[in-house]
Amino acid sequence: MTTERMERVMGILGDSFFPILEAGLSYTIPLSLIAFVLGLSLALVTALARLSGFKPLVAMAQFYVWLFRGTPLLVQLFILFYGLPSLGITLDPFPAAVIGFTLNKGAYSSEIIRAAILSIPKSQRDAAYSIGMTSSQAMRRIILPQAVRVSIPPLGNSFISLVKDTSLAATITVTEMFQKGQQIAAVTYEPLWLYMEVAVIYLLFSTLLSQIQARLEKRFERSVAK
Repeated sequence: MTTERMERVMGILGDSFFPILEAGLSYTIPLSLIAFVLGLSLALVTALARLSGFKPLVAMAQFYVWLFRGTPLLVQLFILFYGLPSLGITLDPFPAAVIGFTLNKGAYSSEIIRAAILSIPKSQRDAAYSIGMTSSQAMRRIILPQAVRVSIPPLGNSFISLVKDTSLAATITVTEMFQKGQQIAAVTYEPLWLYMEVAVIYLLFSTLLSQIQARLEKRFERSVAK
């Protein structure tokens, strides 16, 4: 690469860094947070439904998990954004992405939460019953607080994965980091360097989130030790 070309590339990368970062802070992170919070709520309901023993609820929860874990996330986004208009249902890009990521993340996270609940010894539930707690009280006061500690590492990994998966929202025209990188690459004709820059920014986000996750795990470990 000539010196002139290198200077041009460095100039493009310098000019594009903050627009791409801004897209990440304006779309990637909010999309990830909203979908993760909604997905966790859906996951908890689904996990409890599967553990309820009530056959209709169990069947519906199993079907939901089977459907969204068994089909690609990209296909789910395309159905929501490009497919539903044929039925007269039109969604804007960001809400369509939120719905798609929420449904997908809810299905996967429900298995994490269900496994965390099942990992709590049965003796804990029996002890709660022995002091007069109902099933719902035992779940809320004894089982779920312990299950939260167990599920933090896998849920943290799931959130970091979701942040990276939001790049798929570019396919339904959400202007997140990858979409912004594509737009700049189309003008500058430097796709390699711009996509590498996008990858570096994703790496920075993932590294920061991994550090936050590690601190949360240590905090919960200390609380258990006490």
